[in-house]
Amino acid sequence: MARGEIGRWISGLIPVDTLVGEAYRKWRPLVEESFQFLFSHLSEARLARKVQEQMGLPAGTPPEARLLQLITKMPGLQKLGQVLARNRRLSPALRQALTELENGMSDVTFDEVRTIIEEQLGGLLPEYGVELVPSIFKEGSASAVVKFTWKRGRGVFKVLKPYVPECFAEDIGLLQELGESLRVSDVRELLTEVGQLLAHELDFPQEQETLEAAKRMYRSSFGIRVPDVIRPLCTDKITAMSEESGLKVTDAFPRSPIRRSRIPDQLIEALIAVPLFCREDVAVFHADPHAGNLMYDETSRELAVIDWALAERLSLESRRQLVLLVAMMILRNEAGVRDAMHALSNRPGRGVIEAHVSRFFEHLAPGDSPGALDAMRLLDETALAGVHFPSALFFFRKSIFTLDGVLQDVAGSQVRIDYVILREFLTRCLGSFGMFHAPLQWRDFAEMEWNALLMPARLVW
Repeated sequence: MARGEIGRWISGLIPVDTLVGEAYRKWRPLVEESFQFLFSHLSEARLARKVQEQMGLPAGTPPEARLLQLITKMPGLQKLGQVLARNRRLSPALRQALTELENGMSDVTFDEVRTIIEEQLGGLLPEYGVELVPSIFKEGSASAVVKFTWKRGRGVFKVLKPYVPECFAEDIGLLQELGESLRVSDVRELLTEVGQLLAHELDFPQEQETLEAAKRMYRSSFGIRVPDVIRPLCTDKITAMSEESGLKVTDAFPRSPIRRSRIPDQLIEALIAVPLFCREDVAVFHADPHAGNLMYDETSRELAVIDWALAERLSLESRRQLVLLVAMMILRNEAGVRDAMHALSNRPGRGVIEAHVSRFFEHLAPGDSPGALDAMRLLDETALAGVHFPSALFFFRKSIFTLDGVLQDVAGSQVRIDYVILREFLTRCLGSFGMFHAPLQWRDFAEMEWNALLMPARLVW
């Protein structure tokens, strides 16, 4: 059977109608074309295994079960499903299906993980009194998590799956080729994001450094926890850290609306305000704040932010321009929004920023109240139109959208990110008698005050 025929045969086993609902039927041809492309270009050895696995399944196997089997040991497709599951523009039913698909992945055994731990750490295990809990606690697209006890308490090993280094390069290459062949800008951006996410997840030493940097940044923040890195038990394939207790943040206080209503403020403080208003020249921020990475301890009322594999850093000046961008958006200052976007861009497209900003404000009704999400969407639109922004800013935008989805799951649509950010900034500024105002400069305050005075006139105009 020719490769193209195999690709069509596999896509026939899992009808595209089961993957893409009726509301998104216009995307079905694109999904089917992508499916056939990926499996007709897969390496011979991996493709042969896929065909053998599919032929070994009973004739009546549901398409969903076939799909789960099909994407085992394919970190690229698994990560693609995770990214799509966090897209608020998809229907709730499709997002729920993708979330179940992510949670249902299981393609590595405890014995395989234990072998890697023993090979990597050897005599350190008895030296530090390490005892493994004999089961896999969690499993992601690139790693598996195993709990353990040691002489200083409880911890977890995050271990790189054994097949991932071999499959990673091929998956990334296939996704890049697919993105170039489809000629759909949104899809190309999505596939690029998947590649960047996977690259971050394979860099264990970088994650360990990021955890330590985050620990320093949050050291004076009440109610926010970051796992401690257990350095002697870390390698380039293993990150050892303290075990953090708690529920997934979206499951906290289900029967106490009052207590639950306080959680959004903690989330916004931890994931936006603290890094944004950090006084250091460079601040680290969590770039993948989905609910699975946010644990809430109902007893201590503490938020634990885990899994820092995907994190980025923003300079003091970049954070200053981001704050100004949001402030000028709230104040409806078209020129201020345009200036901040120019300052954030690497290579601004000629006239692109001006055109997009003008179009946004032309369609803004007098009663509308633009804010942080509008600013991030505007950055997204201009990036798709050809304006180049730093990669860290790309991840910051994505983290804002992901966090907005979590906030809606926790408290509905009434939470305004920008209002909480403003309150956190004013609290810090007033608490320090005006001495603490990073990342803004004194002249920024004068400009915002002047714009606030002009805002009623803008609304009338």
